[in-house]
Amino acid sequence: MKLSMMINYSGDFHADVAKVVELEKAGLDVVWVPEAYSFDAVSQMGYLAAKTETIEIGSAIMNVFSRTATCMAQTAAGLDFVSGGRFILGLGASGPQVIEGFHGVPYEKPMPRIRDYINVTRMTLKREKVVYDGPTVQVPLPEGQGTGLGKPLKIINHPVRDNIPIFWASLMGLSVKATAQHADGWIPIFFDPEKYHDVWGDEIKAGNAERDPELGPLQISAGGMVAIGEDLVGDKANAILDFARPSTALYVGGMGARDKNFYNTIMQKYGYVDEAIAIQDHYLAGEKDKAASIVPGEMLANTNLVGPASYVKERIAAYKEAGVTHLSVNAVGADPVSTIEQLKSML
Repeated sequence: MKLSMMINYSGDFHADVAKVVELEKAGLDVVWVPEAYSFDAVSQMGYLAAKTETIEIGSAIMNVFSRTATCMAQTAAGLDFVSGGRFILGLGASGPQVIEGFHGVPYEKPMPRIRDYINVTRMTLKREKVVYDGPTVQVPLPEGQGTGLGKPLKIINHPVRDNIPIFWASLMGLSVKATAQHADGWIPIFFDPEKYHDVWGDEIKAGNAERDPELGPLQISAGGMVAIGEDLVGDKANAILDFARPSTALYVGGMGARDKNFYNTIMQKYGYVDEAIAIQDHYLAGEKDKAASIVPGEMLANTNLVGPASYVKERIAAYKEAGVTHLSVNAVGADPVSTIEQLKSML
């Protein structure tokens, strides 16, 4: 199991880089860089590549609507080059509010589009001429479109690796099945290692049944906040878990329209139906604090690692049993370096 961390897309990036440099020395294996509609992830990952030596650098995620498929492949090859073979390509679809509202691109066929991008990226990295006819991507441009001067090309440079790991941040249904079938890894959200089968089990099983053995087992990056202390029980543990309430309420209540919020659906599939509906009602009414207060404590406890060392070890074992290969953590407290060192010794 690898140890990973995601930086904050709206935080102090330079401070985060300084932290990553220290955590790399403490044993952190992977740093994930988000994008959303903040600063672009690519420039930040290039900067991280220059400031670090061994840590893997992954996008979590770059959406497949704001860049062409071959541009995504070029970017992956370029970041793998400047990092010396340390890049992980994390892809996702984002959502219609961001894609149509911020990028001005129709949110159409997200699942087939990601599959097309995976295929084109793998072709490009192998220096094949990119000739591809998929449901959302056609390269070169088909006859009758454009000037008619397009011709098949392959990337000029020789990529450091011809097989960069590709992770898919899928949330629901057929996209999760396609992830298990086509991607190297999966980036879920609100991952409860004991209950995730209630939400995604059938899709993961179906996708794995059609998976190419050459891809190897599906990798999974999941986890949550981490705080380790013998006194972190009862109210003290809950006080730390409460830090996750605002962000959970944001996703469940405000990330998407009332009838199209995937995160809300996930919470309902976990069995928190009434809570999910109430969180959305309050959040959309502007009552964010009330929405946060309704987030189930059980869900927070199950999707984070907060407690004494013996308890955290049990949670790590549960994640391993669930197939998690990359324990993604946010070390809470004054000394994240010590927390990462302690976690590393538990893996």
